[in-house]
Amino acid sequence: MASPRTLFDSRAGRIMLNWRSLRWKIVLLVAAACCGIALTVGLLVHHSTYERSMNDGAAKAYIALDTALSAQSGSATDGLTQSSGEMPTDLARMVREHGSAALYDESDEYRPRMWAGKRMPDGHLAAISVDMTPDQLSRRALDRHMRTYSLAALAVIIPLSALAAELPNRRLRRVARTARRIAAGDLAARTEVGGRAGDEITEISVTVDSMADSLQDRLRSEQRFTADVAHELRTPLMGLVTSAELLPESEATDLVRDRVRVLRTLVEDLLEISRLDAGVERADLRPVALPDVVLDSLSRTGLAARFAVGAGPAVVETDPRRLDRILANLIVNAHRHGAGPVEVTVEDTTIAVRDHGSGFPDSLLADGPQRFRTAAAERGRGHGLGLTVASGQAQVIGASLLFSNAADGGAIATLRLPKSG
Repeated sequence: MASPRTLFDSRAGRIMLNWRSLRWKIVLLVAAACCGIALTVGLLVHHSTYERSMNDGAAKAYIALDTALSAQSGSATDGLTQSSGEMPTDLARMVREHGSAALYDESDEYRPRMWAGKRMPDGHLAAISVDMTPDQLSRRALDRHMRTYSLAALAVIIPLSALAAELPNRRLRRVARTARRIAAGDLAARTEVGGRAGDEITEISVTVDSMADSLQDRLRSEQRFTADVAHELRTPLMGLVTSAELLPESEATDLVRDRVRVLRTLVEDLLEISRLDAGVERADLRPVALPDVVLDSLSRTGLAARFAVGAGPAVVETDPRRLDRILANLIVNAHRHGAGPVEVTVEDTTIAVRDHGSGFPDSLLADGPQRFRTAAAERGRGHGLGLTVASGQAQVIGASLLFSNAADGGAIATLRLPKSG
């Protein structure tokens, strides 16, 4: 059997790898928001830097052009072009149209230039270019640094957001575990939110705890009512049983005695359920021959059934009285609500009771036995008190009682007794 630590680590690993969990949705949302902000800021900075570089380059080109045109020495006019064929075609066209113009030339990827041109009074064109390589390198370095630091920020923010999302996720998982325990019947389970701030998760936790309190109060009221009714009926019922035995023999007397027996069985079941609900029942365990106990129980019911014994130990440690009660209820239920033939099989420490009727209803398979429901058509399809008592007694002796339907039809009740030491 795996240790609790191993089970915890396995469950934690499954939670971490569940990409549809709230944790990763929060991380994805934070990452998307950070990427959106980084992209927006990056584009704004890139565009602003580019525009400033173009304006500064155009200004330097115009200054260089004015300096070259006003200079008298030949050396000062180095780089000045007065032939339209030696300047970019687009620059020449814009200068002819507007009188002056600046053009950023990236035809040489590794040595971009900024051109500035003017139309002279005699109609000739003059232009000059300045080197923009330092500006280009500065912009590329800025873009590279922005990408690098954006990725570094994401590498820090994403793990931090995953860790930050763990606290609400842990609280939500606690609420979910508590709800599952309540659904499984543990009405004492609580989320124990303590004195946290009143956020939405706290509100859910408080609501779950209030629901559990309400369900527990209602269940206790039902248990008290069941016990009170059973005890109140017991005294007049004993008088009724005695009176029925004193009636003269007749067909009407037999009918009365039969109904009195049914009523007595019902009251005994109610008393037994009230004791099981109170948790005062204790098993008297001792070694018994399992096939013999099952055969004796089958004989006492007086009902026909096929009995078979498979391989396995002949002796188990259990409470024979409670085991007899469980088997009697299962066999009677199979005859009353199922169809023959009824089969009782003992295999190792497992006892199976099967009928060949329509099978257990879906509600029983989904939710287990529920009290005060029968299979009578006029009262709705169900399973009465017998299976409820059998399930409760199975818990007392440490056994598990499972209900299923056979593939070829019929209901199967399987009782698995714990193996001896």
